[in-house]
Amino acid sequence: MPADLLLKTPLHAAHLAAGARMAPFAGWDMPLHYGSQLDEHHAVRAGAGVFDVSHMAQADLSGPQADHYLRRVLCGDVARIGTGKALYTCLLNEQAGIIDDLLVYRLGADRFRLVLNAARREADLAWLRARQADFDVVLTPRDDLAMLAVQGPQARTLTDPLLPAGVRAGVAGLARFAAAEEGDWLVGRTGYTGEDGYEIMLPAAAAPALWQALLQGGVRPAGLGARDTLRLEAGLSLYGHDMDDTVTPLECGLGWTVHWEPAQRDFIGRAALAAQRAAGPARQRAGVVLACRGVLRDGAPVLQDGRQIGHLTSGGFGPTIGRGIGLARVEAGADGACTIRIRDRELPARFVNPPFVREGALRVDLPPLANA
Repeated sequence: MPADLLLKTPLHAAHLAAGARMAPFAGWDMPLHYGSQLDEHHAVRAGAGVFDVSHMAQADLSGPQADHYLRRVLCGDVARIGTGKALYTCLLNEQAGIIDDLLVYRLGADRFRLVLNAARREADLAWLRARQADFDVVLTPRDDLAMLAVQGPQARTLTDPLLPAGVRAGVAGLARFAAAEEGDWLVGRTGYTGEDGYEIMLPAAAAPALWQALLQGGVRPAGLGARDTLRLEAGLSLYGHDMDDTVTPLECGLGWTVHWEPAQRDFIGRAALAAQRAAGPARQRAGVVLACRGVLRDGAPVLQDGRQIGHLTSGGFGPTIGRGIGLARVEAGADGACTIRIRDRELPARFVNPPFVREGALRVDLPPLANA
């Protein structure tokens, strides 16, 4: 797409002023980094970083049957969350393939906020609209809002004083996966980095002032590059890489997002997913850590005993642990040692159970380094 046709967030000028290297992402002109992706990664692990995630789609759902509608279209059950709580779950097709993964916030008995992936915005909204005819609900995209993610062990301490008074009172003592709402501000204690922090939805016009205040308060701007290495170390899946509409939650480590009870809740995709669960999925997700120096890449074949048993769906270098790491989709039951084929070399590696890093701490045993 030509650069002049890319969408711009309300913070585009602020990114350019901060010296960001911009890059196209899902039709948006987004900051990749502000000079050092590595420094931004470490800043989030050790202190606090702020990401502009305004490209993600937000939509409000309301109406007397909003609850019933979401219990039909989502594999996670919104009946389990009360007002002010968030749920991470998936939107499935009839074959139980993942249309998108999303966060849903319950803002009232019949009022919700959906946060969708930027690249899936149009497909998600079209799919949701096509299935709302039987329900008394209203779906309203919130293109008037921006979204900032402030992440890291110091994120909440540095952010709280900068929030409007009404929101600041609401976030005091906020639990994980809970949110505070005041007017058009919604602050959730959620994130995509494996660190504590907030995701802040706010009026687009208010975003530049909060961004500048965060930077002046010691929060480092961080781009999509650091966001990807942080989420990979945290073992968090990325749509279009670790999952898509041909992959079920059971095949990509997201079985925990499916609520099977109550048994009579007939969510879309349930029958296909139940059949796969009964038969046992042929594929599974696995984490991979290199046992040598190197960097892993998406798509690299994963082998065991000389036979390919899958491929990497995400790969890279984990700056916190100093190893090449990845997420793979492999044959069910795969465990132990493996090799990763990079060009004409086979690098020694080991399967592990993600996350690799959570809240700054290593969560897997690293294999001894070998020469490769």
